[in-house]
Amino acid sequence: MIVIVDYDMGNVGSIANMLRKIGVPAVITADVSQIEDADKLILPGVGAFDTGMTNLDQGGLLPVLNRKVEQGVPVLGICLGMELLTRGSEEGVCPGLGWIEGRTVRFHFPDGTAHLNVPHMGWNSVRPAAGSRLLRDVPSDARFYFVHSYHVACDRDQDVAGMTPYGYEFASVIEHGNVMGTQFHPEKSHRFGMALLRNFAALE
Repeated sequence: MIVIVDYDMGNVGSIANMLRKIGVPAVITADVSQIEDADKLILPGVGAFDTGMTNLDQGGLLPVLNRKVEQGVPVLGICLGMELLTRGSEEGVCPGLGWIEGRTVRFHFPDGTAHLNVPHMGWNSVRPAAGSRLLRDVPSDARFYFVHSYHVACDRDQDVAGMTPYGYEFASVIEHGNVMGTQFHPEKSHRFGMALLRNFAALE
């Protein structure tokens, strides 16, 4: 069973609906015992970094989430959920989950480059890295839906599973063992998002 972690920060209903469309059972919950029993976890997120970490802490969810990661249970962070996987963010002062070696940074475009709006919003491409499990068999012309002002800067190149151009290339998919993330919203990305979620659901 996939558990979608409910910590009052994401459009959890949209994720559950997309999983239902592809025939994958899932439950939305903040109940520690249900999270403890999960085969896979999805950590969604829309909003501010510090609020997300505070909600996880005050909800008593950090110990069980850390246990599940240590046990090797696959975890997928989406948008803010992906950013929370890092050590911290330029957006706030709270430490992140620290499951990915890296930090969340705001888009910063060097002088002389074309002006681009922040947040980065709309459809964009993803260039998959060789061997990406989330992007396996996803077409090279696939486009995904983004809404974000911050992105993850990984310390380790091998943790970057997909790159997206927006002024410069940034990591839009990360994979480190059982810990994974997408900066975009697969639940809003139609058939390509469905393909990615199928890949996540099929992980052993």
